[in-house]
Amino acid sequence: MSKKEAILNAAENKARLGGYNNFSFRELANEVGIKSASVHYHFPTKADLGAELAKRYTENFLQALGEPALLIVQGKDPIERYIELFRHALIADKKMCLCGLFGAESDALPQKVKRYTTLFFEKNIDWLQCAIEKLEGGTTVKARNKAIFILSLLEGSMMMSKVLNTNEIFSIATKFIEPGKN
Repeated sequence: MSKKEAILNAAENKARLGGYNNFSFRELANEVGIKSASVHYHFPTKADLGAELAKRYTENFLQALGEPALLIVQGKDPIERYIELFRHALIADKKMCLCGLFGAESDALPQKVKRYTTLFFEKNIDWLQCAIEKLEGGTTVKARNKAIFILSLLEGSMMMSKVLNTNEIFSIATKFIEPGKN
């Protein structure tokens, strides 16, 4: 793994546990075993690092999801796949969605970090809308509204699960999305 990737991994881990202000270049340098100047070599500012984190997180998340049409052809429910990625982050990783945390801090984020955080939500709504249209048909507006509902419910239930220290909140919330479970 390159030093740049090690820095990004360390920063993502810290950010997913406490947000944008939960890491410093000095802490990342110590964790990776390099000098702080080396972090600045790869990322001149914290905003550069934060933007790269949000961009990479979005790309990795969408790649892990796959294409809705392909999932359907394979006999898989893309919405269940989507929920599972959030469930895994919360229960297995014991972390929040990086862009969910950044989104909560959006008023205080540097513009370039905010831009990539916004992109995460836009791309996820588009992905969900596409999946819903392929699964259910119906109008684009109805599918888009349902996509917004699903993403909002998952992000919110992750946050509430953390605050109330119980994954049961997430389980209850997802019953309103998963067919046959409500």
